[in-house]
Amino acid sequence: MASIMIVYASLTGNTEDIAERIAEGVRESGCEAVLREVDSCSASDLVQHDGLLLGAYTWGDGELPDEFLDFAEEWDEIELEGVKCAVFGSGDTGYAVYCGAVDIIEAKLREKGAELVQESLKIEYGPNAEEKEGCRDYGRRFARRCMAAVS
Repeated sequence: MASIMIVYASLTGNTEDIAERIAEGVRESGCEAVLREVDSCSASDLVQHDGLLLGAYTWGDGELPDEFLDFAEEWDEIELEGVKCAVFGSGDTGYAVYCGAVDIIEAKLREKGAELVQESLKIEYGPNAEEKEGCRDYGRRFARRCMAAVS
């Protein structure tokens, strides 16, 4: 069974809701989903799983939220070459940069050599009923990619 870690930062609960729905999809696919808030996780936890899903809300002018900053800096001390990853987040199109934190995380993962296996998932505010199913599907698709690599 593939083990997938889902790490997220959520201020209002929107990104947490997305993470929980993604975890449901991962579990529906027969994989283990380890769901953790970013402030209860260290970078060394990331390398203990078959895949990583990272999510954050966007703060200010398209920035990472404060609770994600130290965690992202820790990535410099671990090897992510070839690790299967994907990124998700919530944002607000009323700002000049929509879901900028997602783009920052993707760039950092690429810099570390991680393998981004699917397009990022960006949702305005929290997911509606249709988007919740889309989040589950996102988790199912990611899980299938991880299982294929483990097999």
